[in-house]
Amino acid sequence: MAVTRILSVEDAGELAAVLHANREFLAPWDARHDDDYFTTAGQRAALDRALDAHARETMVPLAIIEGDGRLVGRVNINTIVRGAFQSADIGYWVSQDSNGHGLATAAVADAVDIAFGRLGLHRLQAATLLHNARSQRVLGRNGFRPFAVAQDYLKIDGRWQDHVLFQLLNPAG
Repeated sequence: MAVTRILSVEDAGELAAVLHANREFLAPWDARHDDDYFTTAGQRAALDRALDAHARETMVPLAIIEGDGRLVGRVNINTIVRGAFQSADIGYWVSQDSNGHGLATAAVADAVDIAFGRLGLHRLQAATLLHNARSQRVLGRNGFRPFAVAQDYLKIDGRWQDHVLFQLLNPAG
């Protein structure tokens, strides 16, 4: 059963509340954000950009939904590149109180189904901090395999940090 759905601008308030409640929990794993990011207006602006990218077919912004219907995270298929590459990046997070319930694993599985099914992509890539074992397990459960370590790959929590790069190839070719 799917645990994701496409986000809408109507999700801005709920998304802002979840992000605000999880600000400290997510900080070690994310880029730094200004205070506006954690407001309804900030999330409405972010969703407007994401939905514009979705309309241009360069992104798929998904909400992660708990069994009771609450929005508890996001999974994004980002940087969709067509042509000879047919590839995209995937990123995700789940609120602290919903961690450990299998939602991230299920949400990534949903995103893989979309990427390899509806989008017909050949490859998905994900990156985790070297010490993010939980995220690495989520990827492993979904068939992703590590293939490289990228130095100073992303600026996370205010500093450039190394990441393990994972990939998953479409078994259909």
